Amino acid sequence: MAKVKHRTQRKRSTAKGFGQQNGHARSPLNGHGPHPSLHTPSHNAPDAIDASVHPLHGADLSHQHLAGANFSGANLSTANLSHANLKQADLSRAELVNVNLAHAVLTQAKLVQTNLIGSDLKFADLKSADLTQANLIGTELYRANLRRADLSGADLQRANLSGAVLLDADLAEANLSSATLHQTELSHAYLHRANFERSNLTQVHLCGAHLYGANFAQANLTGADLRFTRLQKANLTGANLTGANLRGANLTGANLSHANLTGANLRGTILTRSILTGAMLPDVENSAPVCE
Repeated sequence: MAKVKHRTQRKRSTAKGFGQQNGHARSPLNGHGPHPSLHTPSHNAPDAIDASVHPLHGADLSHQHLAGANFSGANLSTANLSHANLKQADLSRAELVNVNLAHAVLTQAKLVQTNLIGSDLKFADLKSADLTQANLIGTELYRANLRRADLSGADLQRANLSGAVLLDADLAEANLSSATLHQTELSHAYLHRANFERSNLTQVHLCGAHLYGANFAQANLTGADLRFTRLQKANLTGANLTGANLRGANLTGANLSHANLTGANLRGTILTRSILTGAMLPDVENSAPVCE
């Protein structure tokens, strides 16, 4: 009777995408080129990354296709993800300190409570991304696309959002103190109780935005578009509103103490119960186009 030979199977890693196969690590960092799973389509994306097998700290993943990948809780600090495709990727609670994400695609990505402090997100596409309670202190978001993104409760202190697009975005209770928002597009955004204290909002577009209870104390709103905004009970103490357009804005119960409204357009502005102690008011009201 013929003997049947039994082969011992080598145990393989259960981690998809960045595990070991046949005893040899495969990664974009070991000189053998990108791992095939880095190019996996979003419908068959890698599972959670095993960082103990494949360290991601400081990794070069620029231009990689990582759509739908799960990096939840991973440490990618100082990594290069510029131009990477991270559409619908899960980066919740991940460490992304000082990461290069310039021009990266992060549409519909999940970045809940993600630490992005000091990261570069210039020109990044974050449309409809979930950045709830994310740490974005000192981040570079110049001309980033954040249309319809959820940034509620996010910390954006000292962040640069100049030229960024946040149309219809949710920034409820977000902290934007000392941030730069020069010519930032925030029309129709939801900014309930957001903090803009001492921020630079020169020529910002806030037409039709919801700003109930927002804090603009000592903020620079020179030339800002505030047409038809809802600023009930907002704090504008000491704010610079020189040349700002407040046509049709609702400032019921707002505090404008010592605010500078020189040259501002107040046509149709509701100032019921507003505090104007020490405020510099405009002499002439100018006409303005209808909010689009």
